[in-house]
Amino acid sequence: MTEKETNNSVHDEQFGSTENTEETMNKTEITEPVVPEMQEITESNGQLTNSDNESVEMHEIADNITGEEPVKEEEETTPQNVETEEITSVGNSIEESHIPALPKLKDIDYTKFGKEELVKTLRTYMSDYQFEEMKEHAEAIKSAFYKKINIETESIKAKFLEDGGTIEDFRVEESPLETQMKDLYNLFREKRNSFNLTLDEQKEVNLQAKYDIIEAIKELINSQESLNKTFHDFRNLQERWRDIGPVPQKNVKDLWESYHYHVEAFYDFIKINKELRDLDFKKNLDAKISLCEKAEELLIEPSVVEAFRRLQILHDQWREVGPVPADKRTEVWERFRDTTSKINHRHQEYFVNLKDEQKNNLQEKTVLCEKVEQLSLLEIDNAKDWEEKSKELIELQRVWKTIGFAPKKHNTKIYERFRAACDKFFDKKREFFSLNREEQENNLQLKTELCMQAEGLQNNTDWKKTTDELIKLQKRWKAIGPVPAKNSEKIWKRFRAACDSFFNNKSKYFENIDSKYDENLKLKLDLIKQIQEFELTDDETKNLEQLNEYQRQWSEIGFVPLKQKEEIQEQYREVINAKFDLLKVDDDKKSLLKFRNRIESIIGKPNADRRLEMERDKCYNKLKQLESDITLWENNIGFFSNSKNAKSMITDVEQKIEAAKIRIQVLKEKINIIDEFEE
Repeated sequence: MTEKETNNSVHDEQFGSTENTEETMNKTEITEPVVPEMQEITESNGQLTNSDNESVEMHEIADNITGEEPVKEEEETTPQNVETEEITSVGNSIEESHIPALPKLKDIDYTKFGKEELVKTLRTYMSDYQFEEMKEHAEAIKSAFYKKINIETESIKAKFLEDGGTIEDFRVEESPLETQMKDLYNLFREKRNSFNLTLDEQKEVNLQAKYDIIEAIKELINSQESLNKTFHDFRNLQERWRDIGPVPQKNVKDLWESYHYHVEAFYDFIKINKELRDLDFKKNLDAKISLCEKAEELLIEPSVVEAFRRLQILHDQWREVGPVPADKRTEVWERFRDTTSKINHRHQEYFVNLKDEQKNNLQEKTVLCEKVEQLSLLEIDNAKDWEEKSKELIELQRVWKTIGFAPKKHNTKIYERFRAACDKFFDKKREFFSLNREEQENNLQLKTELCMQAEGLQNNTDWKKTTDELIKLQKRWKAIGPVPAKNSEKIWKRFRAACDSFFNNKSKYFENIDSKYDENLKLKLDLIKQIQEFELTDDETKNLEQLNEYQRQWSEIGFVPLKQKEEIQEQYREVINAKFDLLKVDDDKKSLLKFRNRIESIIGKPNADRRLEMERDKCYNKLKQLESDITLWENNIGFFSNSKNAKSMITDVEQKIEAAKIRIQVLKEKINIIDEFEE
């Protein structure tokens, strides 16, 4: 099968196709952490008293926070992850080995690369760069490469079909470059799998490291160090927390709730300067308002899936931001939560609609499968029917490609069903033509020999003898069966050209003998005048004999000038038919006389043999139909009941049978008339 699913692209078959399946990302429910109210700072002679009654000068804390070695403010950061660390390490490696950094994907148009250049580029990337840095480039290179392969394949297929090949016989050998691309991409996939495995392991390590930091923050509450030293240690722990990469998704919620709880507990413990804390709260409020605005922008994002993905990033950033003033906490959280609910609702509706669409697609594809399965069960015994049914199936394959994906659990199964039915049909067709191929090759040889004979006669000037021989060759041609499809048109044109060459030469020759033709024209005009002046007598037998004599004389007169041929023939038919119409003979005999007259008018015209054959087939088919009707009527008589109306019904049927038998006899005589002229 050569179809999006029925003729898949080459790289999809090798690497597997990617379907638009429903994302299963869990919506992240964020519970805004409870921030304890800041305890009032009690001043006692300019001193801040900590839990172990250690006295610390307030200005001393301020100096230490803002001096030459300041305690770092908690910055608004996005959680780092292993992927970021990988890129950083790669960057260092590139800088050390003087390998230039990869440009951005949008700055490179791989569609303008040749196939060799694409393979070479991917090999270089695989050798010089880490997976995470070059993964998007690898996918873009593979896509550009196989687009070129597909274009070349379609061009080869079109040439193959133009040369007489059939779609089911079309095959393309895999090129060495394609093999190299597959090997490189398989290596790329191995690197991707290894990267993901390492990432999962690293997330577990990160999780434990963050739990260790939470324990360390808890220990700070019981620390015996000075308040300044304790606060400095706390900032260092926060820096370490931000430097640690991502953790398993299932642990995120519990981890962040625990972290925020103990951070707030630490703030309460050290009773940090209220102004400093308010400043920190204001910075956090500004950061969360910015996240709310970014989330609200996603409400007009055209791609529902992209909006949902970016929302998850905003949720991760929200967790990183610390507490906000208590009077703004509920307001800002509800603003962010409401926007999240709207985006989640759009996301849910999108996949509900997608499921309905995929169900409809499944129903449409099931109908197509049933139609193809019906075609595959047909018993076809001739090439013409095979070609007609093949066109029907190919049209079904085209329709298949226009239908989208079915539900994920059914998509592969319904495709395999459709593919199996198509394969079964084409296997049967291939078997039929393989069995008939030897016979078709023999027919081709016989027709080739007829072509050679016709070509040997095409320049002969013995017009009568050569005409008879060519007509015999044409009859033998019709008796020979079909030849291979790829040779059929070519061999027929060769034979037709030889025949046409002779008959064209013959026509030109006779067009030049005007004197003889003019004499024949005069004789035929005189004969028409005689027929017009002929008066019918009471003796119908003599009348019929005389009219038959006129017909014989007309046939013996030779050709007339081509320009007057149709006109004189029409005049003759009108006058002779008018006399026949006046004869007191039965209609069937009149019909036969007129039929003979019409057949005689066909002789000598272009394609006369074909027209005679069509007339004969027409009569023969009518004859067979009448014989079938007679058989049916005779059978029906036996089923009539002995009712009072049965006798009249039987009489009507018997009259039909007699009339049909007379009609059959007339048709047989017409066939005999045609056969006389074909001999």
